[in-house]
This record gives sequence, C-alpha cells and structure tokens, in this order.
Amino acid sequence: MSSPLDSARPSEIPFRNPGWAGNTGQFELTEAEVRGDEYIGARALDGGHPSGAPAFPFMLVERNPDAPLFEGPYKTRFEKILTRYPDVQGALIPVLALAQEVRGHVSPSTLQEIAQLTGIPEAEVRGVASFYTMLNKRPVGRFLIQVCTNISCNLCGGDEVLHAFLEYTGTELGETSEGGVFTVTEVECLAACGFPTAVQINSRYYENVTPAGVPALLDRLRTEAR
Repeated sequence: MSSPLDSARPSEIPFRNPGWAGNTGQFELTEAEVRGDEYIGARALDGGHPSGAPAFPFMLVERNPDAPLFEGPYKTRFEKILTRYPDVQGALIPVLALAQEVRGHVSPSTLQEIAQLTGIPEAEVRGVASFYTMLNKRPVGRFLIQVCTNISCNLCGGDEVLHAFLEYTGTELGETSEGGVFTVTEVECLAACGFPTAVQINSRYYENVTPAGVPALLDRLRTEAR
C-alpha cells in the first residue's frame, strides 16, 4: 500500500530531522531557545505545583556538599514529594535526587540523614542509591559530562568524542579536572539514538557532538561557570 508521502515533493514532507532534538514546526524556535533555560522560565526551588515537584532536574552547576539537607524551599519541596506517593518508599528516588541537587552527590552521611527523615531503613536507602548510576556516590565537577558510547553513538564516533573530552579537560575517566569544573564519564544509551553522538552535561542534552566540536563546547561551559 502506498503512503501519501510517496508522491510528495521534498518540500511537502511535513517533518525533516533538523539535526538536533526538537521539531521547530510552526513555532520557529531556534536551537538556543529549545536548549536554553530562559525559554522554560525560572525553576521554583520549592517545586511549584506538587504534581511536578518530584520531576525537577537534579544536576545543577552550583551545589554545596556541606549545605543543610532540606531547609527553606527545599523543605517545602521535600514535603510536596512525600504527598505524591502512597507510601514513603515510593518517594525515595525523587528524595535522593533532591539531595543530590542540593549537595551534588549522595554521601554515606547524606544517605543516613535521608533514612532518618523518611523512616526508611538505612540499608534500603543505600541499596536504592547504589543501584542507580544517575546518583553520584562521590563528588563530581560542576559539569558532569556523560558521553554515550552505545551502539548508535559508537558507530558515529562516540569513542572519539569521549577521548576528545578527556584530552581537552586533562582528565581520566571519572576524574575531576583542576578547579573542580569537569568530570567526564562513559555511559550507556542516553535515548537520543537519532542524534549521535549524544552527550548529557548535568541536566542538558547535546546531540551530534563531534570531536572537533568539543573545545568550543567546553569553552561555552567555562563561560557559564564564570
């Protein structure tokens, strides 16, 4: 059976891959507008509406490993998160994510505090935290660079992109650069297989990354850090 697109001229095909995540369509958004934080507005530290409180990004550039765990607006968000689940165990992953947002990683002492706050046995809290690689068990740089080297990205130069990040940051895998700016890791699929090589930096995705583009990307991040 023929498709309506079979006879369509190229200019009539409704969607073409523009080379980055997101179809601009009728909105005529630029790539910078789609990727940037300004377009989506400011993040409310208290989580805004309770329904969205558990789903906030949790890898920020600014974090303090010695900060109190949940105080002020973070305490408000913590309480909102607890209301979204039938039992406290269901809230454990977003609570761990919130702790990582505040402190940058979940240390043994942080896990102990979460156990005390939630009433969940500490062994269970540690078991959940140790299972998920998205939770940092030790300090990382202000920018956590996760390079996908799974099949699609591997075929399109993922290993070369990873080596470029290591070269230009002057680090080894998992090591934090001088000044605490960058940590580079290798990860499995980032679910952006149509845009290899995919790289996740903190809570943002970058697609079609090439070794040649790595220096400019790192310069952009250094500018943001300043």
